[in-house]
Amino acid sequence: MHPRIIHNGRLLDAATARLPALTATNIHGRGVFTIISIHGGRAFLWPQHWARLLAHAERAGVQPAAFAAATVERGLARLLEANNVERGLARVMLLARAARGVWRVPAPTDETIETDLLIATADAPPISDDGLALTLSPYRVNTHAPLVGIKCVSYLEQVLAREEARGRDFDEAVRLNERGEIVSATMASIFWVTKGTAHTPALSTGALASTTRACLLELAAELSIPVVEGVYDLAHLGDADEIFLASASLGVGIVTTYDFHRYVVPAGSVALRLREALRQLTLHLPEADD
Repeated sequence: MHPRIIHNGRLLDAATARLPALTATNIHGRGVFTIISIHGGRAFLWPQHWARLLAHAERAGVQPAAFAAATVERGLARLLEANNVERGLARVMLLARAARGVWRVPAPTDETIETDLLIATADAPPISDDGLALTLSPYRVNTHAPLVGIKCVSYLEQVLAREEARGRDFDEAVRLNERGEIVSATMASIFWVTKGTAHTPALSTGALASTTRACLLELAAELSIPVVEGVYDLAHLGDADEIFLASASLGVGIVTTYDFHRYVVPAGSVALRLREALRQLTLHLPEADD
């Protein structure tokens, strides 16, 4: 993580910034976040990220308070400049303060803050030229859980799933739901191509409505690449001609190994075409609102 952060509009040193000790975020994990890719010192797909963050905040019972999109965007731009971020990632968080029930802490009489806005930045993770190695996760996604499809700060389930895969020398893992349907990777959307048609799990499987996923669906339509959002099992993935993952951190991450199967990605493949189209979008980002 980089040395400066934004906390409720203030630019602070990350090492000395302070938040209340007992909050709904710390006690119950009541908070939401989004990860935004930064290109040329600018946030990619900012409006989409902010809209989704607000939608997830509502579902998680987090009040967005007085934070306006333009104000937050200006704060993010200020932080990118302070941390000298040209290429990297930004994490925007809405963190609930007031805990409920037995652990409720009475707020000071002058306390008016319901939700903390925290923004941090970091370098983008390196991506190997050898592509990504993918396996099957033993951990299932519960489509009946109240947090399914929400980027909640209690993200330990996804972290443990990825750590389990990396403990077996894989980069990522495919997660299934309780019905055995393909959902996603642990921290990315998943696509695969069979006979020229791209496929990705429908949101009904428990997949996250990722901003990068949505962007790729639009780009595929522009490039006349057929895409089907559906319900699939592992047999469909096993028959794929190519597999790729999508997220703010990865962009389009090409899978070259799925368990013991090796993939050779030819020039002009669907994954390479979408990766290049996404790259082109990042070259012409608008300035933040004044």
